[in-house]
Amino acid sequence: SEGYFANHWCHKGHIVHCLKGEMVSELKNGEKSLLKEGMSYVVSDEMSFHRSYTEKGVELLIIDGDFLKLK
Repeated sequence: SEGYFANHWCHKGHIVHCLKGEMVSELKNGEKSLLKEGMSYVVSDEMSFHRSYTEKGVELLIIDGDFLKLK
């Protein structure tokens, strides 16, 4: 939603695809990436602590990385 700012650092892996709008993904090391409509990114479990924020709102397709784990 408009003005969203994550209040925690996420450590789970995801595949994220931006369907509409834009957002910023920030890594705990301070690196920031702008994700716009049609762009995707992947973050790994326990390797890429991240959080996101958006000024105007964004629609995302998010696939949690749990399906990649071997049982």
